[in-house]
Amino acid sequence: MSADRLIPEQKLVPIPSKNIIPERDIDKHPILECHNLGIDFGGLTAVNEFDIAIGKSEIAGLIGPNGAGKTTVFNLLTKVYAPTRGTIMVNGKDTAGKNTIQVNRMGVARTFQNIRLFKDLTVLENVLIGLHHEMDYGLCGAIFRLPTFWRGEKIAKARAIELLSIFDMQDFAEHQAGSLPYGAQRRLEIVRALATNPSLLLLDEPAAGMNPSETAELMENIVKIRDTFGIAIMLIEHDMSLVMNICEAIAVLNFGQIIAKGTPDQIQANPAVIEAYLGKQKEA
Repeated sequence: MSADRLIPEQKLVPIPSKNIIPERDIDKHPILECHNLGIDFGGLTAVNEFDIAIGKSEIAGLIGPNGAGKTTVFNLLTKVYAPTRGTIMVNGKDTAGKNTIQVNRMGVARTFQNIRLFKDLTVLENVLIGLHHEMDYGLCGAIFRLPTFWRGEKIAKARAIELLSIFDMQDFAEHQAGSLPYGAQRRLEIVRALATNPSLLLLDEPAAGMNPSETAELMENIVKIRDTFGIAIMLIEHDMSLVMNICEAIAVLNFGQIIAKGTPDQIQANPAVIEAYLGKQKEA
């Protein structure tokens, strides 16, 4: 086990569906469980037989070569794409027939491989958009600026500042989001996702474009988010140092199918994973 790991490696145990989750979560229903999930685009199968479970407090990784289908999986989980087959359960409830907004209300939030902020709005306004579900005033309250409106706005702003403080970004609240450095924009996107009060946070390449010190800080913050909010996190990442040092379980995707699941040590020693990344060794 790497000496740089931020959290102890967990024992993974099977659940009745034959998926695996950390042993500490075995008495709780998985926050996410997928069975035989797949999608076809015309005659092309992009994802097939994707089976996975995420424990209530798990930090999980989804890795694989470029083009393996990782972001497509995230798009399926958040209903950007409707699955061709299979089942997605969030906290024990089937997401069949749900749209992206409904799945978010069920507790799934995400960030994107390419940053998607409202760059002309302020940092604070971006977070407030994520907090829309906490606004308890109606249309009339907003139009006529009734006391319920001002009370709701005050509460939401305080909550937004509290969330920004996780990344020490509270002093940038009135800055234009598009003026922030790249790494700070990445952090803001995570804060906005947290504002929707998720039970499962999906991070699509959160360390992309970050320097080593920013990546190290990101690792600490991912663990901090899990522990502070008591949520599960699943991330797609190409930085293997990040993945191996904070993820408790890792699934490896290749050509749209999972070829290995296990702890970081098990994944690093798996011949199928080594072949997927490095290619098959020719015999002498």
